Amino acid sequence: MSALTNVQIIKGRNGEPAFAVLPYKEYLRLAEKHGTDDVTIPHEVVEILIDRQINLVKAWRIHLGLTQKQVAKRAGISQAALSQMEKTDNVLRTATLEKLADAMGLSVEQLRD
Repeated sequence: MSALTNVQIIKGRNGEPAFAVLPYKEYLRLAEKHGTDDVTIPHEVVEILIDRQINLVKAWRIHLGLTQKQVAKRAGISQAALSQMEKTDNVLRTATLEKLADAMGLSVEQLRD
């Protein structure tokens, strides 16, 4: 593990560390090493998720204005299967999430709870 030796700490008004400034090359190295979490979920989807207490797959489907039948057809599954997947307590396999993500034009990460 390499130690960061070229970092400047900027303190906030309360005297506590607020920011860390590091060389750009070091930032790029860290970003590549740890990847990015550029998963975006619109506020409207989160609102549907919380207000209706449903899972993320169903919230996205509703937000996109799609029926179960439409998503199921695009994903190559039955409407009944999709209905079961939309139950709030179900944990879906990655392969299933990939089919649903493709069917709705999303990334798998956007469908993970």
